[in-house]
Amino acid sequence: MRTDGAYPHAQEVKILASGERNYTHFYDADSYTSLWVAYPLESKHMGSLSRPDSWSYNPNLSTSAQVNLCSHSYNDNYSRGHLIPNASRNGIRTMQLQTFYVTNSVPQIQDNFNGGIWQQLEAALQSEAKSETLYIVTGVAFAKAGETKTIKYTSAKDDSKSIPVPNYFYKVALKVVTDSSGKVTDASTIGFWFEHKTYSGSYTSYAVSVDEIEAWTGFDFFANLPTSVATSAETNNSWSVFTSF
Repeated sequence: MRTDGAYPHAQEVKILASGERNYTHFYDADSYTSLWVAYPLESKHMGSLSRPDSWSYNPNLSTSAQVNLCSHSYNDNYSRGHLIPNASRNGIRTMQLQTFYVTNSVPQIQDNFNGGIWQQLEAALQSEAKSETLYIVTGVAFAKAGETKTIKYTSAKDDSKSIPVPNYFYKVALKVVTDSSGKVTDASTIGFWFEHKTYSGSYTSYAVSVDEIEAWTGFDFFANLPTSVATSAETNNSWSVFTSF
């Protein structure tokens, strides 16, 4: 992942489970926010393990740089919105518990967003990953590049820290084809971009290209793709084209 340098105090933090990468998050301690979380998703990650009862601090970071969401959610009726979802890791208990680190949470509207169109998109990606590996990045933005946007702040019920509420949420996903040596020979990507508000329609109406989301955020999401592959793959904005790849 490459960035345009807009977040000088943010750092990439890799979360490991039994030596395997669970996910990587780009954490900005200034805003107490993971700006994105990147993770692979395949069938082994998903199952039917019960949902944990509480959240915990991320042991890879100082607790003073985190928000106390361990027992309660945010004020102003915002939910503890997962960036990497519980259901994308409820097949392996250690990995699942790591999705309940407070650094994997952002304030999110529950009704008709987190519990609606956003969850439906997550479920669609999980269904797609049952037959092949996906590489997913989930992120938040407070403004598009060059845009002036008012930012609302909230706090946690058990903490006085001021936390910005994202104005946008997005996901990008990647499928690859490799040859016998493991070299990527072809790929397909898709992106989804949402204003942080309530919705009644289908997530497919909010499909956009990865190129567009990179332009809006300043991040280069799949920087390791060969240029010849990325140039074509990252222009797709059709969910049906992605699922049929």
